Amino acid sequence: MAGPGIIPAMTFAFPITPLLPDIRASLAAHPRLVLEAPPGAGKTTQVPLALLDEAWLGGGKLLMLEPRRIAARAAAQFMARQLGQEPGQTVGYRIRFESKVSAATRIEVVTEGILTRLIQDDPELTGIGAILFDEFHERHLAGDLGAALALDVQATLRPELRLVVMSATLDGERIAQWLDAPRLSSPGRSYPVRIDYPPARTQESTEHHLARVARQALEENDGDVLAFLPGRREIARAEAVLAQTLERDDIDVVALHGELSMAEQQAALSPAEPGTRRIVLATNVAESSVTLPGIRAVVDSGLAREPRFDPNSGFTRLETVNISQASADQRAGRAGRVAEGTAYRLWAQSRRLEPSRTAEIGQAELSGLALELAAWGVTADSGALPWLDAPPAGALAQARELLIALGALDASTRITPLGRRMLELGAAPRLAAAALRAPAELHALVADLLALMEARSPLRGEQARSDDFRARVDALHAWRDRRTAGARGGADTGALAAIEQASKGWRKRLDLRTAASGVPDSHAVGDLLLHAFPDRVARRDDNNPLRYTLANGRGARLHESTALLGEPWLVALDLRYEARDSLILAAAPLDPRALERDYPAQFRRERALRWNDERNAVEAFDEHRYASIVLSRRSVPVQAEDALPALLAAIRAKGLDALPWSENARRLRLRMQAVREWMPELGLPDVSDQALLDSLESWLAPYLDGKRRFDALSAEELSQALGSLFDYEQRRALDTHAPENLTVPSGMSRRIEYAAGEPPVLAVKLQELFGLADTPRVGNGRVPVTLHLLSPAGRPIQVTQDLKGFWERTYPEVKKELKGRYPRHPWPDDPWSATPTHRAKPRGT
Repeated sequence: MAGPGIIPAMTFAFPITPLLPDIRASLAAHPRLVLEAPPGAGKTTQVPLALLDEAWLGGGKLLMLEPRRIAARAAAQFMARQLGQEPGQTVGYRIRFESKVSAATRIEVVTEGILTRLIQDDPELTGIGAILFDEFHERHLAGDLGAALALDVQATLRPELRLVVMSATLDGERIAQWLDAPRLSSPGRSYPVRIDYPPARTQESTEHHLARVARQALEENDGDVLAFLPGRREIARAEAVLAQTLERDDIDVVALHGELSMAEQQAALSPAEPGTRRIVLATNVAESSVTLPGIRAVVDSGLAREPRFDPNSGFTRLETVNISQASADQRAGRAGRVAEGTAYRLWAQSRRLEPSRTAEIGQAELSGLALELAAWGVTADSGALPWLDAPPAGALAQARELLIALGALDASTRITPLGRRMLELGAAPRLAAAALRAPAELHALVADLLALMEARSPLRGEQARSDDFRARVDALHAWRDRRTAGARGGADTGALAAIEQASKGWRKRLDLRTAASGVPDSHAVGDLLLHAFPDRVARRDDNNPLRYTLANGRGARLHESTALLGEPWLVALDLRYEARDSLILAAAPLDPRALERDYPAQFRRERALRWNDERNAVEAFDEHRYASIVLSRRSVPVQAEDALPALLAAIRAKGLDALPWSENARRLRLRMQAVREWMPELGLPDVSDQALLDSLESWLAPYLDGKRRFDALSAEELSQALGSLFDYEQRRALDTHAPENLTVPSGMSRRIEYAAGEPPVLAVKLQELFGLADTPRVGNGRVPVTLHLLSPAGRPIQVTQDLKGFWERTYPEVKKELKGRYPRHPWPDDPWSATPTHRAKPRGT
């Protein structure tokens, strides 16, 4: 065990070293701490070692969380070397399918998901005295969950447990407020880094731009070059470009990403051979935690690949997104670790980046999180954990619905025995459900499917376009059986080796000694994965062989060159969401008898009502369904009691304009809305479109009863239905304050026109208003009527709300202009005293 007698075999001077006494003092006085230290300060490897002999630890163990496996392994190895040991002694690590720990281990570096398992298995965290959350700014979902669970443990079971949140770029003030913790900062050590923005050439791809700038970086700087790309695919393309364009033999091009083998990762993290320089092409795994020796220049594409979940579609997609300013700064800092360096940014200097990375909890699929919460006792009806950022309610509710469908939660969102077994397996909920429902004789194939589903496709070349998931299984089995690229060819042997390593891990968890081989039954893959994606069972459209209906009711389609043409039933494993029909990217055929065997409750017969737009009528069918997939349908007579809901639904879908409104009914609605606006104190009913649609059952349904078509409702019945909304007093108020007609001085009754949001309009010949000085008003005198004054021929002369002003200022000019044109009509010099009339003068006068 480590203790006062341990003296590190290697001594390093780290920028954080002067701060270590303050860190120890803070944790002696307070159980939580926020530690800010830039890359290269040494926080990852020096803080755990500095805390080993603290009294509050009492000889217990320190857990340190790292977001990535590469970083966890590298940190443990570095600390072990400082103690002159190998990993697994005082310092060990535990990551998925790999563990180097022993009874002597005091510092255990783990990936974020491991902490959740440790807390769920032992909520008191027996023997653990502190948890350190490294690189917390990355805000991975598992890290946020682990921190929330640890805070809950500290608050309820282990008040003496120490929690330390560490990062190079985080909002320290916000984190400190969340934790109610002191905050310490290390200045770090860095050299000046020059920032350059070399522009792309016309139509130059990201990979060609990056390769060209990497060559420039080699010429302008000493040491190695670190280049950031969003994913493995872009790294492979950049490698190909560099292989064609590098003219020097002393340059090695090295890849670094999470899907490499341990040996390949170690090679990327090791120094270059003497006399050799390197270009390291990395994803954001190299952004923090891991140390790459000799880097003097960084080339940053400004891109990263992150998961995005759409609750509306239920799909998660890996999207290539712009990095945050914090990530850009962290990447650039890699060039200034050992000497002055240069960071080349492949975007315009004018582009503004978001300040920090968005927490994954706000944009990821949450079924795994929801299952962990249920295991912890947090259900839809119970209190929440102390989150820094709470999970979105919609995404969490959708995740719980999925878990209920998988059998992991009951209807009250409490975890079931199956749900607990799924957690113990450690796979994503969908895949765990499929694995645990598989028959024992197919467990070896299940292990392969778990490994293949979690990895990128190993297929390359033309085979990479295959949407038949069985091709990936065939490639793995062919490579395993003969250790070749497979009978069909076109597979990446490196990717297959990594998948095989993962499959070994799953076989160990499933207690299997032998691996699957050969070609599985044509439906075996689909029948197994059915239990992971019961909502994505798909049946072929009878009229379009490329189109399918999913069990969740959505549409999906195969691409034109599909390998699955003709398959009547599929389980869709990967889809690209599109507004109309999602594109099936990977699927496997299934035997519909598996649905009948395993999901009998999803089969049902029911009466379905639909609206036929062409006939404008309700139709009824007797349907046999699997979930939302119609297996057969026959037309049946529409019952009167069945038609009403369908009619109301059709009206809501089409809008009120689909109804046979008479002009009188339309004007009645406009008058009522006008009085509601002018005189809200009267409390008249709301007859706006939305209000009427929301209340169809109360005012229109009685007049639709017994009808099956729109055209069976007459305009008179519709007017009666609208009139039923008003009682006698309300109708009187309407006629008083918004009359349909107004009697003008000529004795004639003229219609007032009402429009939503506009003043009422009265169109009248000006001769009919002789003697009237004041503009008419409605709405209890509150609203002046807009007068459209007409010539004897009915053409507009003036629009006004100031009749008196018209007589005084405008009428003399109108009289002068129109008297000769209309000599048979009166044009008195004094309109105030003239007799109003709607007639022309008698002949001869």
